Amino acid sequence: MEPQKKLINSVESCVDEALCGLVRASGGLSLLRGHRVVVRSDLQSLRGKVALLSGGGSGHEPSHGGYVGAGMLSAAVAGAVFASPPPASILAAILCLHKAGASGVLLIVKNYTGDRLNFGLAAEQARNQGVAVDMVIVADDCAFDLPSKAGRRGLCGTVFIHKLAGALAEEGSSLEQIVSRVTEVLKGIGTLGVSLSPCSVPGCLPSFQLPPGDMELGLGIHGEPGIKRSKVASADQVVKTMVDHMTNPDSQSHLPLKAGDSVVLCVNNLGALSCLEMAVVTRAAIGCLESRGVLVARVMSGSFMTSLEMAGMSLSLMRADGEALRLFDAETSAPAWPNLSRTPVSGRGFTTEPPVMRTRPQEDSQVEGSLSPLMRRALEKVCSALLDKQEELNSLDRASGDGDCGNTHAQAARAVQEWLQGHVVPGCPGRLLSVLSGLVEEKMGGSSGALYSLFLTAAAGHVTEGQSDAAAWARAVHAGTQAMRRYGGADSGDRTMLDALCPAAEELMKLTTAPPGGQKAVLHSAVQKASLGAEATRHMTARAGRASYIAADRVTLPDPGAVAVTAIFRAVLETLEEQK
Repeated sequence: MEPQKKLINSVESCVDEALCGLVRASGGLSLLRGHRVVVRSDLQSLRGKVALLSGGGSGHEPSHGGYVGAGMLSAAVAGAVFASPPPASILAAILCLHKAGASGVLLIVKNYTGDRLNFGLAAEQARNQGVAVDMVIVADDCAFDLPSKAGRRGLCGTVFIHKLAGALAEEGSSLEQIVSRVTEVLKGIGTLGVSLSPCSVPGCLPSFQLPPGDMELGLGIHGEPGIKRSKVASADQVVKTMVDHMTNPDSQSHLPLKAGDSVVLCVNNLGALSCLEMAVVTRAAIGCLESRGVLVARVMSGSFMTSLEMAGMSLSLMRADGEALRLFDAETSAPAWPNLSRTPVSGRGFTTEPPVMRTRPQEDSQVEGSLSPLMRRALEKVCSALLDKQEELNSLDRASGDGDCGNTHAQAARAVQEWLQGHVVPGCPGRLLSVLSGLVEEKMGGSSGALYSLFLTAAAGHVTEGQSDAAAWARAVHAGTQAMRRYGGADSGDRTMLDALCPAAEELMKLTTAPPGGQKAVLHSAVQKASLGAEATRHMTARAGRASYIAADRVTLPDPGAVAVTAIFRAVLETLEEQK
């Protein structure tokens, strides 16, 4: 079957051309040159106020670029179609807003692992550069009665958060006030989708098959499966089924709603419903809510967060008090709200110069110190250990993943070896960790690259030339581990690298109180704990990472990520032993 045709010039150029089309048609928007980032043209008006940054994969237009404007987002960063945006572009956007004089930057992120990791990594990097950054995760999906470890997905309710946070920022609220208010509002937002057809990513076949006359309830905005398929019923019946499911108190992800509550309703076209159908559905949704005694205070109906050409719609509800409605009604110039631009399109410049990015630490001139020779030996040993284990890690990964765990670790090891050949190892351990973070982010790729880079970025601030005793290193490892847990969403017991890392990090914290004579024993014990943790993953059910999608009885080997972490710890310990 031939892939569905799309009215584009090429698969490769469609995202960039779509962003260009968006900014050319609106006087209030501009492109950050060299990045897929839409920013406000009037960046100077952000001075002293909190800036808002959101984003995600392309294919959900008008999300998120269409919500950039006074009273909504300050900037939006786009990934490829249905793919999380890269950390470098997110960081460029944050620094651009910071440079414009914003008092802080709030990241509004939908609850998908890629988005959490990439926005999280950029947030940590920006914090290291002195930017006040905070993040809210939107997880408004009401589909699953028992959400998995990954939690509820982020769907069209995100647009409500853009609007309310945008109005608060425009009024001059602080970062802390906005986060606190938005966190409260999020508890009263729920979304559920239904589809009558799949969509197809440009250049690909449809993402799933739906027999004619069937519909799928509760699917995600990337065509991820929903909760049930049934025959297409009347609009009234479909809407009633959706509202019943969204508000069913037996479901862990339901939206609590009772008679007398006041709500804002958003009827969102997933891409290919006609305006006529949308109006029929909107009528049905208002009627259904009113029949339950719910007050419908405001209605949005149209395309707000689409899924390419999927024929379907989602309903989002937000419980709204007078204050929420005041913020919802506040002025915005964001074109998709919708507001039309009053600026002539022709004859204006429509690019903004990106801020001069701080050079990557690996390009800076480094100064050696007393620790440099030891750190170089440790790194060389870690790299050899990972290269020796390449095939073993690949074969462990074939049992539970895509079989490339050894390759990705080897790629990182070779990148570090190459760097070591041409550079001095800085005497400041924090500088070295920042260099390594940049290397793995760039060369390792995948979730592993993001996770290691997060670990190293978060750890870097805890060790300096003057502060590099055992206790400081222990705190650095602990901070790195916490960052992985926070952004990766996994924890001990989920059958990931954290099963080796967490127990080792915990053991290393004993270095903060151990007498100098007792440090060696703690190090040995930490490596032992990592090794036991990796071994224990044989008997665990994967709850995070790629292995979580595989039947548990087929996974009987240890987790490759945990085995790799153990090898790294062991190599460091051996280096320290040889030094004595």
